[in-house]
Amino acid sequence: MSAESASDIPKGQVDLLDFIDWSGVECLNQSSSHSLPNALKQGYREDAGLNLESDADEQLLIYIPFNQVVKLHSFAIKGPEEEGPKTVKFFSNKEHMCFSNVNDFPPSDTAELTEENLKGKPVILKYVKFQNVRSLTIFIEDNQSGSELTKVQKIALYGSTVETTDMKGLKKIEDH
Repeated sequence: MSAESASDIPKGQVDLLDFIDWSGVECLNQSSSHSLPNALKQGYREDAGLNLESDADEQLLIYIPFNQVVKLHSFAIKGPEEEGPKTVKFFSNKEHMCFSNVNDFPPSDTAELTEENLKGKPVILKYVKFQNVRSLTIFIEDNQSGSELTKVQKIALYGSTVETTDMKGLKKIEDH
């Protein structure tokens, strides 16, 4: 479990940090010296001096696979008042997205972050659209000031796991 204060996590939900498949996590347009683990990994994301920063322009495209199916309820993204994210689009179970095709798909949900959100207030997602999530793509389209640099101090995803049957563990029953 993460070191979040209980009041930050919406009632009945857990921080999904422990269910991220770290080997498949990707971020396009991140600064090499200010990369995604600064905002996503336990310990790093609590350090106000560490950020995820965009590189060539203000946009960031983040891919987060999970090691089991989850239900995504809400998220919190912390960032500075000026360079913090503004328009954030979420895509459930869409793999291999890039900046050239991100607008070809309708997002599962879109959020316009406020100053209050950037201080860590969770945003509730359209829960019905995030019931069987194997991966999540987060497209940070712009920032609060319209500048070329976006900074993210913390990304937290809240939800629950889905109890599923391990199909690999099942054995075929032979007809007699």
